[in-house]
Amino acid sequence: MLSVIIPARNEEQAIRPTIETIRQVLQRDGIAHEIIVINDGSTDRTGELAVACGATVLHHPTAGGYGRSLKDGIVRARYDLIAITDADGTYPSHRLPELYRLVAEGGYDMAVGARTGREYRGSFLKMPARRVFLWLSEYATGQRIADINSGLRVFRKELPLRYMHTISDGFSFTTTITLAALLNGYFVCYLPIEYYKRVGRSHVRYFKDSLRCLQIIVENILYYNPLKLFLLMVNVLLLSAVLAALGCLLLPGNRASMLCGALAASCFAAAFVVSAVGLHADLSRMVRSARDRAPLSRADQRPADSPPARPPVPALAAHAEVSTYGVPLYRTPSAGTSPVGPGLGGPSAESS
Repeated sequence: MLSVIIPARNEEQAIRPTIETIRQVLQRDGIAHEIIVINDGSTDRTGELAVACGATVLHHPTAGGYGRSLKDGIVRARYDLIAITDADGTYPSHRLPELYRLVAEGGYDMAVGARTGREYRGSFLKMPARRVFLWLSEYATGQRIADINSGLRVFRKELPLRYMHTISDGFSFTTTITLAALLNGYFVCYLPIEYYKRVGRSHVRYFKDSLRCLQIIVENILYYNPLKLFLLMVNVLLLSAVLAALGCLLLPGNRASMLCGALAASCFAAAFVVSAVGLHADLSRMVRSARDRAPLSRADQRPADSPPARPPVPALAAHAEVSTYGVPLYRTPSAGTSPVGPGLGGPSAESS
């Protein structure tokens, strides 16, 4: 059984074929399913078309973000296996049964569609940032990552529920859930897939979203494996100290020698301070990790066919209310209440 979650914002051109393709391939393979569309503040007919296709639709009154939409869909999902995809026609939805079987039968906790092809490589300007993000993530996890932010994947519902408080509300949702899985010992596999040109206009703001993604990656590494990041800083400081010490020995003149000597001493001292801070951060991480791995409460383990009365993660529940439909209304102290309700919600698409 599979819950398919599709975040959509002004995707009226592609939402109908996306839903119909997913339903056809899952019915063909005999996979019981539901399709949940999160209409994220669309100003076109996206929500109306999704309801007409028989999907369950959750409506955001304004754009809440890609990750926020997926989180709301995950909380609402009835089944223990979750699939996510985009509504813009970029992902081959007919590959979902393969990803589903890797998790349902293959023993993996997450199966990711690793994008290939010219459309995925994109423009030359995108490659440097993508390489930096990938290198930093592989350094932190110690594993090869074929595609860290693919939007086509299947995973166990327990994974995002347990680490919901560290997963991004924005476009970095996929990056942060990948890091959460790899840095906490979950089994992740990658399946090469095609990647197509999107239908309609992209909502990605390259420069701003790239900076935000880098910030979130660093935050997640500090949360899950801080020692790796501090060791990188220590190595840079020690290398600088060694180079400065060599300069002190090789450069003529008392002034240049004194400057290099002072720089070397400062870098060595900073390396020891950073090491101490890193060890303290790693100790805190070990204590927190033991708490995060504690068994989920009874409220978190309610039957899959019973929508949760509140967000199952304590960090979210502290700022949540529940609508008359049983769908959580998240609220942050700074932004006020941002309701998520079923709105036009149609029947779920299921197949035996």
